[in-house]
Amino acid sequence: MKDSLTRYYRCRERHLPAAVVDDLSQLSGYILFGKGSTCYGNYRGRQASADPLSALRLAMNDVVVDDGRVHLAIDPSQIIDNLLNERYAEGSRGAATSTLADIYYILRPLLPVAFRKHLQRLRLRGWDKIAFPRWPVDCSVDNLLEQLMLLALRVTGAERIPFIWFWPEGKSSCAIMTHDVETDAGKNLCSRIMDIDDSFGIRASFQVIPEQRYKVDSAFLRSIRDREFEIVIHDLNHDGHLFHNREQFLERVSRINAYGSAYGADGFRSAILYRNQDWFDALQFSYDMSVPNVAHLDPQRGGCCTVMPYFVGHVLEIPVTTTQDYTLFHILNDYSIDLWKQQIEIIMQKHGCMSFIVHPDYVVKPRELAVYRELLEHLAVLREEQNIWFAMPGEVNLWWRQRAKMRLEEDGLGWRIAGDGSERACIAYASEEDGRLCIQNGEMLQEDSSWYWEGLRAAGD
Repeated sequence: MKDSLTRYYRCRERHLPAAVVDDLSQLSGYILFGKGSTCYGNYRGRQASADPLSALRLAMNDVVVDDGRVHLAIDPSQIIDNLLNERYAEGSRGAATSTLADIYYILRPLLPVAFRKHLQRLRLRGWDKIAFPRWPVDCSVDNLLEQLMLLALRVTGAERIPFIWFWPEGKSSCAIMTHDVETDAGKNLCSRIMDIDDSFGIRASFQVIPEQRYKVDSAFLRSIRDREFEIVIHDLNHDGHLFHNREQFLERVSRINAYGSAYGADGFRSAILYRNQDWFDALQFSYDMSVPNVAHLDPQRGGCCTVMPYFVGHVLEIPVTTTQDYTLFHILNDYSIDLWKQQIEIIMQKHGCMSFIVHPDYVVKPRELAVYRELLEHLAVLREEQNIWFAMPGEVNLWWRQRAKMRLEEDGLGWRIAGDGSERACIAYASEEDGRLCIQNGEMLQEDSSWYWEGLRAAGD
């Protein structure tokens, strides 16, 4: 419990109660810890449910507090690892290696979008009946950690627990725009997309396919970099076979890593968001952007169930938390930003990271381009009104790594943050209000500094 909370909130261990995980069952299944926190793992004294649709045991009811120690019916670290790494959906990884998938991706370059979308809709039938992860954004990991923090407040009796705010300069949430470049047509539109992004004061990353799809020369890479946009490696050749088997994966990754070095790219994204986090150790990249929050409408089902970046070994995962443009237009047949706005609102409530994929290939026509402009207009308004940090993925990677090494230190006035990048960091605090967790960052607290320092001193007692 302590490890999970300190990693997420960057709070101090001494503000948290000791926790004991009692003997757990041998078989994993679904459990509900509290509202909105569906868990997958082992359970104390009984078997967890094999079906997320069934009536799930409420693990919060089985918490026992004895002499300041919390006895839990689940292991939070195991639950969070299972969700972030999609252990509950390991069977879906076969989608990346099936014979039908092989045939489809051989023929895919020859198939027009008008034909492909009908095949994809047929394959995705029943997606809206999937109970878990929760559509359109699943915050199970974030909700579980909020409930554990609330439990810590109640057990310790602290009025407030200080922690390091999630984003620099007290920004309320984060947003990143990414552009996967899939074809020559998309490559030829990159300059126009940069013009549009620039007009809204937004910088984005361009995910470039190194082999077969189009020519990647120094002039093309320079055209992106000179305008202060970011270059990310997008698979090897986008044939859908990267995770076909471990041996082939390692052979391809050696070439992918070489392209990353040659292009000066710190980030990676796989084709079609195929993934196997157990193999990420072979990636020589600082960050990855291949894991969806909810993958109901992707060929590989699952989802990491968080709206925050997290580490998979040495790699920082920046999850895809919103629906892709291709999916919105061609699978859902939706030419509005209503779904994106719904997802944005949920993510902002958790102070998370809104991560978008918009392909230059699929916003060619005026109708799609108008929708993209409307999205950027909406984000530009939120940036001003809601104090959102709009960053490139490399900036998010740098910040999240710095924050992971920052620490709270106490001085004569209260608390301060130490470590690289701490001049951009804010102290925040967690408290209970009307039976719910309330968190506020330093920007909010500055409005009443006496209340701020009083609260922090109380939390440190």
